[in-house]
Amino acid sequence: MHYRTLGRTGIECSVIGLGTWAFASQVYGDVPEQEAHRAVRTALDLGINVFDSAPLYGIGNGPGARDGVAEEVLGRALGSDRDKVVISTKFGRNPSDGCGPNFHAQRARESVEASLRRMGTDRIDILFFHSPFSGEEIHDDVWDALAHLKQQGKIRSVGHSISKFPDTQHLAREWVADGRIDVIQVVYSLMNREAAGLIDDLGAQGCGIFARETLANGFLTGAITRETEFPPNNLNARYTREEIIERVNYVEQLGFLVRGEIRSMAQAALRWVLDTPHVTLALTGAKNVSELEDCARAADAPSFSAEERARADALHTRDYAAA
Repeated sequence: MHYRTLGRTGIECSVIGLGTWAFASQVYGDVPEQEAHRAVRTALDLGINVFDSAPLYGIGNGPGARDGVAEEVLGRALGSDRDKVVISTKFGRNPSDGCGPNFHAQRARESVEASLRRMGTDRIDILFFHSPFSGEEIHDDVWDALAHLKQQGKIRSVGHSISKFPDTQHLAREWVADGRIDVIQVVYSLMNREAAGLIDDLGAQGCGIFARETLANGFLTGAITRETEFPPNNLNARYTREEIIERVNYVEQLGFLVRGEIRSMAQAALRWVLDTPHVTLALTGAKNVSELEDCARAADAPSFSAEERARADALHTRDYAAA
């Protein structure tokens, strides 16, 4: 495993991080807690020290829903090894209240306290705004609350997990310039490169960069075929058969990136992300040990040549929709 400094935070992060969305919401199928536990413990053995979660990664939606189930699973799996890792989580969207948005002081305080309890820790290393859809959702009082939480040592740094990219990237630009945030989390992959300019601009200003959806919700693993049928609760069930075929065709054209020490499409996709200047780490949503071990090998894989990247760039004619 290799490590990079998370921008101006000074936090040392493994270049591969483990996202925990799949541990709770069944967006990629059922993940028994025992399997999630093994994935976390394997991540530690592989040198992965970044784990990303959120209160939104729960069960259900609306009254009676359980917030932060993935946080609970992560906390139990880490146990006494919490001090060896970097934990990021989020605030502003909870299943129990219909997924928000709630970007105000009281929610920030309540969310942090609840996340700390669920994960059995006394601090959160990076607290992200969880996908605000517009600047109008942000209450002015939230900034003083976040500053106070930092003074208390309950959070170390603040970030913005970006969704609705065309509508909200300006928030990240403003907040980084003002010194209000130090990290962004953004969709970035061989299939979606709309954030490339933002990564370049904010990275040059010392902002840490989490790349997420690096495997395009499974399409860049090569495991999805033209005939794949997704169950109704799967994240990819929203695509028509024609859209699935189009994505699979595109991934097959990228097959030339799998060569030599890069032995899978997942490794190729992650290596491509890691070769991008200013990207600190690539998150994988691996839901079991074998997937995680495959992804982790991208950290030691050789970088692509300029010619290989140019060939991949020539194939990219549009950005495929993010989750």
